[in-house]
This record gives sequence, structure tokens and C-alpha cells, in this order.
Amino acid sequence: MSEVKQLQEGEGGNEEEQPAERRRSKTMSRKEMARDLRRRRLAGQLDPEEAETLKLVDEQRPRTRADCINGPRPCLFVSCKHNLYLDVNPETGSIKLNFPDKEITELEHTCALDVAEKGGITLEEVGEIMNLTRERIRQVETRGLMKLREATEAEPPVSARKP
Repeated sequence: MSEVKQLQEGEGGNEEEQPAERRRSKTMSRKEMARDLRRRRLAGQLDPEEAETLKLVDEQRPRTRADCINGPRPCLFVSCKHNLYLDVNPETGSIKLNFPDKEITELEHTCALDVAEKGGITLEEVGEIMNLTRERIRQVETRGLMKLREATEAEPPVSARKP
């Protein structure tokens, strides 16, 4: 019988004894998890079920837009950069859940490419899809347009380019 159970039931032993130290959960960054997976793959330490799951995911993962355009929705490939369910910071590897109160199956739209193909939509609609306010969407749009303007101004005119 475990120490904790013995203490709870008051069986044998000193009641002042402390139960075994509780293990804390460990937070791993995406990079740490990828590194650990690579290490276990190279060492042949993957259990068969994990290896089969990884193989299945790799086979089913779309590689191009053509592969996923008619794929199942909601899109369950949350690691895709176009998936709206979560965002991964490329510098730190930290993950941000865009819809912490919902499961991916509850989202109406899960792919930014699907939304883009619909054509023009209002700031309000974009905000609802991305779980942001209309004002924040306007700010992001303005910043993106400014970056595009700067990039095109930095390029030489088409007539000045050498063939």
C-alpha cells in the first residue's frame, strides 16, 4: 500500500510522516520536443504505437495547397502555418492558443487559405474568425499594407531591371 494511502487511512506509521514528494509537470518548448523525438528516433527508442502514429500523420499531412484544398474540415493539422487554431512563435517556439475556450472541431474556419479564397470579408468577420477585435484587425491590416508599400518602393522599377 502506498504511503499516501496509508496516511489517508491512518494505517500504521507516524501520522506526521509526509507523503512522497509530488512530481511537478514539465513544460517543454516545441524545439525541445522535436529534439527529443529526433534523439529517440535515431536511438531506435520509439515505441511501435508512436512510430505508427507518426508514420500515419506524415503520410496524411498535406504538402501543398492542392493536397489540402478538398481535405477534411476542420483541418486537424494544427502545425500548419495556415491553421487558425494556434500560433507558434518562430523565435521562441512558444505556442499560443487562439481559441482557448474551444476545441478545434468547434471552429467554423480552421484554415486561413480557405478564408482567403472566399474573397473580401469585413473586418468584423475577420475578427470573429481570428478571435480578435475589429480594431486589432484594422491595425494588422494597416501594418501589413505599410510593409508591402515599403517593399515595393525599395524595388527598382520594372523598366530599370536588366533582362
